[in-house]
Amino acid sequence: MDLGLKGAKVLVTGGTKGIGRAIAETFAAEGADVGICARNAAEVATMVASLQSQDKVAYGAAVDVSDGPALKAWVADMAETLGGIDVVVANVSALSIGPDEDSWQRSFSTDMMGTVRLVDAAMPYLEKSAAPAIVTISSVSGREVDFAAGPYGTFKAAIIHYTQGLAFQLAGKGIRANSVSPGNTYFEGGVWNMIKDGNPELYAASLALNPTGRMGTPQEMANAAVFLASRAASFITGANLVVDGALTRGVQF
Repeated sequence: MDLGLKGAKVLVTGGTKGIGRAIAETFAAEGADVGICARNAAEVATMVASLQSQDKVAYGAAVDVSDGPALKAWVADMAETLGGIDVVVANVSALSIGPDEDSWQRSFSTDMMGTVRLVDAAMPYLEKSAAPAIVTISSVSGREVDFAAGPYGTFKAAIIHYTQGLAFQLAGKGIRANSVSPGNTYFEGGVWNMIKDGNPELYAASLALNPTGRMGTPQEMANAAVFLASRAASFITGANLVVDGALTRGVQF
């Protein structure tokens, strides 16, 4: 299937590791021009160099998405560099699950406001695009209560609500908005890698909950995000695509 992404101008936050990296790589493989950001400048440079070495159009910068002015400036710079913006993917999370106030604040500033500010900054460019799309990365923790209940789960749920609101509000402008809710996703250096090494009991219990007998991969999550952003999904908006291998039991109507 031709996803119709060749030449699309795409921004991905948190594009150097795990799901975000796989999303950026998949867009590039589809022929899109990609701009990424993450907090670590060296990792951004390495990721951009990797894509460019494959003859892909890629740019990036070190940005903390909880810093509103810095995020807005990065979006404007990428829009100028890429020649517009067609797609934004809000992927960054503070991964804060503690009950303390600081964890709540980090989750709000990074997960929630990092998403809202990305969309707000990109909106003038999306309005000029012929095929504009917004994809937000939520989590199955936003659908049901699990060990990450608290700031992480709460704001992941809020992101789904926010995204579906965008879909309704922006439909008249032709701007689509969808979310992806990954299940447990394993990759080297990721949170489940750390849990496997540091809390093997929790890892084993979490793995046992999935009837597939495994966790997902970043590529499997990226496939969903890139499809939702593509022209192939032109009549899909306001959806929350759960990619969890039947981990969750809640029925979506």
